[in-house]
Amino acid sequence: MNNDRIIELEIKAAYQEDLLQDLNKIVGQQQQQIDRLEATCRLLNERIKSLSTESSGAGENVDEVPPHY
Repeated sequence: MNNDRIIELEIKAAYQEDLLQDLNKIVGQQQQQIDRLEATCRLLNERIKSLSTESSGAGENVDEVPPHY
């Protein structure tokens, strides 16, 4: 009876180790995805800033009333 309990605990420990490895792999993949998304956001922010400086440098005013008013 005691031997069966030890075997059962060893099996549970093995499953937990496998699960832990799988979860670590998933967390690593998610961190890579987060890093890629952050890089994309930085790139988009830089593009937005460059577009806004280009449009402000050209003398265009977005809030300006059109001449027909």
